[in-house]
Order: sequence, then C-alpha cells, then structure tokens
Amino acid sequence: MVTDTEIQQAAEKLDSHVSHIIQWHFSEDTGSPFWLNWASEQSWNPIDEVKTFQDLCDKFPNFQDEWLRDLPNKVWVPKAYKDRPFNIFETGGTTGMPKQRIGWDDFRIDYTAFSETLSDEHFPRNHYWMMVGPTGPRRLRLAIEHLANERGCSCYFVDLDPRWVKRLIANKQFDQARAYMDHVVDQALTILKHREVSALFTTPKLLEALAERKDLVRAGIKGVFCGGTTMDKQYARFLVEEVCEGGKIGFVPTYGNTLMGLARHHPINKENDYSIAYYAPQPRAVLRVINPDTNQPVDYDTWGRVELSTLTKEFFMPRFLERDEALRRRPWVEAPWDGVAEVRPFGAMEKTIVEGVY
Repeated sequence: MVTDTEIQQAAEKLDSHVSHIIQWHFSEDTGSPFWLNWASEQSWNPIDEVKTFQDLCDKFPNFQDEWLRDLPNKVWVPKAYKDRPFNIFETGGTTGMPKQRIGWDDFRIDYTAFSETLSDEHFPRNHYWMMVGPTGPRRLRLAIEHLANERGCSCYFVDLDPRWVKRLIANKQFDQARAYMDHVVDQALTILKHREVSALFTTPKLLEALAERKDLVRAGIKGVFCGGTTMDKQYARFLVEEVCEGGKIGFVPTYGNTLMGLARHHPINKENDYSIAYYAPQPRAVLRVINPDTNQPVDYDTWGRVELSTLTKEFFMPRFLERDEALRRRPWVEAPWDGVAEVRPFGAMEKTIVEGVY
C-alpha cells in the first residue's frame, strides 16, 4: 500500500519539475515564441507566480486545441531547440485539420521509461514485435519502434487509417468498414504466418479479430499492448480471460496519445473487477479527473473529465481538457499519484460516439 510519505515525495518532485519547466518555457533564452508572447499579454508573470503544480492549475486557463491546429509549428519551437529540425506528429482519429505536435527526443524518453515497466516473460528481449495500428504521421509509429529497439527487438508494421474507418462508420457504410478491418487483419495474419513475432501492439477490436482467426498462443505471442478505444470492465475481462487465455499472453492496456506519451496501467484481475486504471508518467505529464465547471478534482471513484498537462522542455501544454471522462482513482505504490480509470469518450452515456477500430 502506498504511504502518505511516498505521495508527498511525489508531489514535491512534481512541484520542483513544474518550477523548472516554467522557468524554461518563459525564459527569453530558452522559451518558445508562443509562450513568450502569451506571457507578455498577461497581467502576471508565470516565472514569479507559478512554483507548484497547484499554482499552474490556479493560474493557467485550459490549453486550446485550436492552437495546435491553426498556428504554424514554428511558434512552438523553444529557443534552445531553434537550430534542430523537428518531427511533426499528428493526433489520431478525427477528420479535418488534425492537431499537430512537434518534437525531438520526447518520444524516446517517454518510451524508454515505459520499457522499465514491462516484464521479460511477456515481452522477451532480442526478438520481434508487430504493430497493427496507425502509423503515418503519428508519433506512435516511431515510439513503438523505439520501444522495441530499446528491448533489443525489431518491429513489423501493418498500417491502419482510423480517420477512414470513422468516416465509413459515421456514414453507416458498415460493410466497407468491416472489409477494411478484414484487410488489415489479413496483412497481420500473413506476417504471423511467415515470421516469428512474440509481442503485438494493436487496438482491442483488432486484437479480438486476430484471435477469432488464429490461436495467438500457438502463434508464439507472449505479450500484447492494447489501446485506442474504450475498454470497460466486461470487455477487459473478455480480453484477459478469453483472448489472452487467462494470462498465457501478458495483457498490457495502454492509455496515451501524441500529446501525453503513455500512461501505465495498474494490474487488472478479479480482485479489482477488471477495472483498468492508468497512471500518467509524472512528472513529465499529469492527469487529473475534474469537474470542468469548477476546475476542481472530483471525489475518488467518481466520474469527471480528464485533464492533461504535459510538462517537458520540448512541449508545455497546461490543463488540456481531453475528450475523455474517467473515474478518479487513488495513488498506487508504483505510481504514488492519482490515476484515471474506465476511460471512455466524454459524454458517452448521453450520446452515440463513433470510435471505429481505434
């Protein structure tokens, strides 16, 4: 069980990190044009007034996703990085102009840290992985390959266009959506037939479709990363007990995106009723579950909207309201800060959400 001392130490580490990141992004020597210009228009000075994470929550407004859609990427380049070309990454499954995030080394740092949470039993080193999911302009493609390489592995890729799938489903072209899904699964099965693969990264629905057509244990799969769409308790139990055959395949649900990186999960089993809780990679990113009308965290085990703050030298994004809602979970001994559980699209209980296969 996590102790109050561990929770306090993690909070102090976060406060120290916030202070450092604020100094970095709002200094004329290292900051980006966007944040330096933003600060010049305020009646207060972030460097003087933001020393803790609570200060950040109290002083900054919600980050607007339109800024990442409408503004040129160069406004986000910290002066310390001005002589380095940057990667341009896009967010996933919507149509229209996507949100874009630039970056240099963050994806390597984030996924190197995540590698330390994986077991060698289910994700053996010096072997082969396969990713079945969105590649193209998304950070995920480079990140998964780096994660594989970090563990001495090489990775095969089968691409998926989630925007196309969402469009098909929104237009009620379900036969076409199914045909496209079958096309993706066919490609993955071909690789499994002709190549050795011990670990998969894919979406829950594609994992289920693969398992319907091939015995994944007999195919040599030892571990699965799964993320991208909602996994409620019933579906999580099905994936663990049926698809992954009760632990024969290690099941690692993930919650992440281009803007955050990757949150690790608390182990799921019968004891916690297969409720998946995720914990952000603090202090580089922080997740809160809040009432957006009050900007205050909801009570533990209560539903609220997910708010993300990304705090790296490459990218500062305070208090971005995700399009997700979740239950607030208590700190965990391996991540002594709040978690988010049973993540689903915001407003999922009041309206129909199009998720597709991603």
